[in-house]
Order: sequence, then C-alpha cells, then structure tokens
Amino acid sequence: MNENEGCVRCRGTVAPDGCCWDCGAAQPSFRSHVEATVDGGAAGVSDRGLRRGVNADAMSLVVKGEWTVGVVCDGVSMSPRSDRAAQVAAAVSASTMAKRLQEGAVPEAALEDAVVRAGRAVTALVTSADMAPACTYVAGVVGKGGMWVSWVGDSRAYWLPDEGLGFALTEDDTGEHDALVAWLGADAEEPVLRGRSYRPSGPGRLLLCTDGLWRYLSLAEELRAAIPPHKSGPGPDGGLLADARSLVRHALDAGGHDNVTALLIPVNGFVGG
Repeated sequence: MNENEGCVRCRGTVAPDGCCWDCGAAQPSFRSHVEATVDGGAAGVSDRGLRRGVNADAMSLVVKGEWTVGVVCDGVSMSPRSDRAAQVAAAVSASTMAKRLQEGAVPEAALEDAVVRAGRAVTALVTSADMAPACTYVAGVVGKGGMWVSWVGDSRAYWLPDEGLGFALTEDDTGEHDALVAWLGADAEEPVLRGRSYRPSGPGRLLLCTDGLWRYLSLAEELRAAIPPHKSGPGPDGGLLADARSLVRHALDAGGHDNVTALLIPVNGFVGG
C-alpha cells in the first residue's frame, strides 16, 4: 500500500503494520501476497486468498550457520487483530530459535523456548478481556542431524521426500467439529511443547503450511503431486520458491476460500538415519 493512501474504512492514517492509526482497521492490500527466500534454498509464499479481506497468515525464515528455521502462523479468524498476532508470533519464534541454536542449544530446547516466547508476545497484544488476538503456530528446524517440528493448533508440517512415502509430522489440536482446542493468545493456556523429530535416509522437503492449503490437499502425496517436476530446477524462478508458488496457486485455483501459506525447507538425506 502506498504510504499516502488513507484507511479504506475511515480515510485515516495507515501505520507501518498495515492497520489504521485511527480506527484500527486492517488494510486489504497490506501483505496480500508475500514471498520469502533465504540462503540454502528455503522459500515461502503467503497469499490473502480470494475470499478474505486481509491476510492473517504470517511466516518467517532464518538461516544461522548449519540451521534453517521456519515458522508459519495463522490468525484465528474469530479473534481481533489476528493478523498482528500471527506476524508477532512468527517473528518472535524464528528469532528466538535462531539465537538459541547459535548459542549451542539443542533443537528441542530452542523450539520450546520459541513457542513460549511467541505465546507471551501474542498475549502482550491484548487490550481488554474481549480483545485478545490469537493465532495457530507451526515451527520447523532443519540441520545436519535431521529435522524437528513443534506446533500449537492446526497449522501443519509435512515430510515430502523426493522418493518414497511422505507423511504429516503434526497432529491437529482440534476437538468436536474440528474446533481448535489450542492456540497462542491471552485467552489460551501457557503453550506446551508438542514436537517431533525425524531423520530421513533420503533428500526431500519439510513443508510448513496453514489450513488454507491443507484443506484442499490434506495428504502428503497430494501435496507432492501438486508440485510440477519441471519447477524443481535452480535459479530465481525455480527451486523451492517455484514449488511453494505451485502449492499456493493450487489452493487459489481450487477456490481460495482462506488465506494460504506454504513454506518449504530443503532436507538432505542422512545415510544410516
């Protein structure tokens, strides 16, 4: 959005975070389509979709030494300023993990610190008992020893191998009628680490995504099939950025009912793993 444009609701001043200083309304054009890449090939794409007014998904990618860190968050639609909750959680989590790993912490400890700090950061956004922003959360770490993931809510992580069967690495925190039973926010309990590690014997990709993608492609094999083989080459328009674009495009072509985010991290095979 151009900084000289006014708020779409009240024509007030738009803040750098894409919300109006005067009425607080989120602006539809802010973060409507976001792409990110880092050294090593990891990449992510986030899109507002075709039915939502704002993009309440957020992602963060960081590389520190041998470690690649990725986080994807999805603002809970029934909560206020859910887009801000997702942005804060993703940024705080990724920076915390990168710092802890650089200090020599094991991935499990880095993931635990990250989800706790992300939860507290979202809680700090609350303005009243009825104004508690919230989001779901999934984080992944890839290094020489394998991959590690943690999650809160129904954002997911998948292992997508180049060969062989892929699978979901997470289990949704949902109850009856798929209602969320865990999230980050002031109206949630202190987040408890739910994690999983995996050491694959061959190369592939770790996918972190929101339900805007997996509600169209819920199985690992469906996700992998949605990535055209010819887009896996090197270059700015190839590799995992092209793969992430293909996944998001599939969700949009299927209806784009929700915000959609796909983040991919390359994983090398670990012989004997």
